[in-house]
Amino acid sequence: MNRPARVGLLLSLYFAQGLPFGLFTQALPVFLREAGVSLAHIGLSNLLALPWALKFLWAPLIDRVPGHRRRVILPLNLAAAAFLLALSQVAPGSIGPLVLVVFLCNLVAATQDIATDGYAVELLDERDRGLGNGVQVAGYRLGMVVGGGVLLTAFASLGWSRTFMVAAALLFWVSLPLWFAPPTARELPAERPSFANAQLHRWFAEPGGGRWLALLVAYKLGDALGTGMVKPMLVDMGQDIGAIGRVLGFYGSLAGMTGALVGGFLVQRLGRRAALALFAGGQVLTMFAYAGLAASGPEWLVPVSVAEHLASGMATAALFTAMMDACRRDRAGVDYTVQASVVVIAQGLGAVLSGYCAASLGYLGHFVFATVLCLWPLWLVLRWPSESPPRFRLR
Repeated sequence: MNRPARVGLLLSLYFAQGLPFGLFTQALPVFLREAGVSLAHIGLSNLLALPWALKFLWAPLIDRVPGHRRRVILPLNLAAAAFLLALSQVAPGSIGPLVLVVFLCNLVAATQDIATDGYAVELLDERDRGLGNGVQVAGYRLGMVVGGGVLLTAFASLGWSRTFMVAAALLFWVSLPLWFAPPTARELPAERPSFANAQLHRWFAEPGGGRWLALLVAYKLGDALGTGMVKPMLVDMGQDIGAIGRVLGFYGSLAGMTGALVGGFLVQRLGRRAALALFAGGQVLTMFAYAGLAASGPEWLVPVSVAEHLASGMATAALFTAMMDACRRDRAGVDYTVQASVVVIAQGLGAVLSGYCAASLGYLGHFVFATVLCLWPLWLVLRWPSESPPRFRLR
């Protein structure tokens, strides 16, 4: 498969993940806050993304499914589309069914992601990983632009039922390119699938593994803690659903997509270590800008949101590229999933605690604390030893 075909396929696969995720992450906090739900409980709603944190438990089983990766990916995409279609038939604004479908969509998307990430590792050689991960994050962000920006902005005119019907149709449509994709060369692991086969202990046992694990935990923790309270803050500032969807879901996600492409390009030019340090610094600056927003009001919302999503997209592309370098080819799905689960657990922890943090410190104190937390990964990368073993070397 040539490079343009690989790029197009990766875009469609990760768009399929970003579409429902963008719709739910942008809509759910707004619906809950407008319904009078407390900040602490809005933060706890991030537990619905728990399958993303726990997917390493069934990753060995998914990685051993023989044949083309579409044997796993396509049925799960169709299941997610069916859940969205079912949601279109329930009463508008029903929080219970919405919460259930969010959880089920997260479950199937997290399982699909195991096979998709393994497929991406198999499709990309080392020199294309920066571009590939930029495309991966960009495709995901593009799905979020459509799901969390376009559809949420159009929610008032489309209505509840048609919004979710359109989302289901789009998810089905972007799944079609995988039908025509050729299989990749695969080496199935020899051992039988089990929890132990994920070999979680190897991140600690190998030289440099503990340091690498710390970086995976730290890199997006502060960003997740801070941004978890952006939407409730905007609701409390008097912004309506359309404005929030337009600024965060559309402008912000579009900036995140651009940042991912730029980050994927720069990580090949700058090297892994320099890119991780530069983009971690960007997260520090933009989180501090949110603190300024909390202090002064929403007048600077658009430039701050665009800058934060741009920095976050670049940081994510750089981190994912380094994670791909640490994968073994015959266990690509498992190795990448283990690392991704660590990142998701850290992000989920930050998001879950964000409501308690904002309730205790106020929005200004919350974003100042998140800014300080964003300094941790920058410090880790700057102190990274040059003699790190190949699997954890930041070149």
